[in-house]
Amino acid sequence: MGKIAKEASRDLQALVNRFSRYHQSTLSIEQFTNFGKSATPSESFEFLRHEVPVRLAHIMKEINLLPRNLRRMPSVELVKSWYVQSFLDLMEFQEEKHTSISDAVLDKFAKKLLHIKRRHDNTVETMAQGVIELRDSEGEDSLHPSIQYFLDRFYMNRISVRLLMTQHLALFDENIKSSKSKFIGVFDPNCHVSTVVQDAADNARLLCDQFYFASPELIITEQNAVEKGKPINVAYVPSHLYHMIFELTKNAMRAVVEHHGADNIDLPRIEVVIGKGKEDLTIQVSDKGGGISRNQIEKLFMYHYTTAPQPLSTGAIAPLAGYGYGLPLSRMYAKYFGGDIQISSIEGYGTNANIYLKAFSKHASEVLPLYNSLVAKTYDEADSSGGNSMKDWSSDSFYQGQNHSYSKPYLNYLRNRRAGSDGNESQFTRED
Repeated sequence: MGKIAKEASRDLQALVNRFSRYHQSTLSIEQFTNFGKSATPSESFEFLRHEVPVRLAHIMKEINLLPRNLRRMPSVELVKSWYVQSFLDLMEFQEEKHTSISDAVLDKFAKKLLHIKRRHDNTVETMAQGVIELRDSEGEDSLHPSIQYFLDRFYMNRISVRLLMTQHLALFDENIKSSKSKFIGVFDPNCHVSTVVQDAADNARLLCDQFYFASPELIITEQNAVEKGKPINVAYVPSHLYHMIFELTKNAMRAVVEHHGADNIDLPRIEVVIGKGKEDLTIQVSDKGGGISRNQIEKLFMYHYTTAPQPLSTGAIAPLAGYGYGLPLSRMYAKYFGGDIQISSIEGYGTNANIYLKAFSKHASEVLPLYNSLVAKTYDEADSSGGNSMKDWSSDSFYQGQNHSYSKPYLNYLRNRRAGSDGNESQFTRED
């Protein structure tokens, strides 16, 4: 164990405080893919050995701001221990000098990233279990609005950290590299959107058939206003897009079957329209599944809210619905690169769910939850006011002119490294 690693285990909180004051480096899809085309393992190592613990430290600070009764839940304590261990694991790489990065160090780093990634595989479910433990022990009133605010930020942070680690492994780990040559790490620079939609819809339909012995048909149309008549492609992470589409088509199919009856031989079909404009790429999923009331629409994006009954665990087939995490997490995936998911409905008739993505990769930048004094104040205000109105953190306006993490481009960091700058701290500005 190196000097910094020993210091970390001895004075963890001081190091977390230190790393949480560094800017997170927000990347666009264009930067991810451009770097991936010509990157070296050592360049990626130089960036990630600092950036990953910075992102971990930001969210670790927020875990400590959760209501005390939630922090005491066994599952939440377990998740916190994972973050502490992963942060400590990365401290041992802080002492490596740029000139002394050997293949052995790079191999050790890749193995450590893979180990950390696997450690956190069940983070979503375990944190969800922690909230369930709180609800079961203290009732629905214990689910303070600050918990919703935290979970959005926590899961967005998780998406970002996992993407950084997975991208490095997909580019440089021989055992994990994608066999699909068109991919740049986990990114498909020419992702054919309708192919991903069809794949996700087919699997959602299979699941619907397993539960109801019936499923509606689904049709896909494309409207390309930028290159008329051509298929709609976008640089994106296909697995993220799949996650969103599967959730929306699954919900639409369930609504149609339950509204019209599984024995109806003429179920109305689901329509998916993919449109590409000068700024937005929009995927609209429309169903005639009876719709939902206006009062319920905002609740759809609340964790642990669901219109389906709590599923029984059979161990054989994945439940079609019932945990209340599908839509909130899908929205986080959309927001991660500057998009969104919005839902409108005609109660008694049907629902439109729109996925909005950036049409061009240079505009699709990460949205990262930033920890600073304003965020801590927001939690305090929520506690004192009952949390009736938590601010939208996924916008620069939330930070009211403070130095936001969106201003730190990855490529500037790499240029500085190539120019021979030494030391970690000089390359990263601190938050106020």
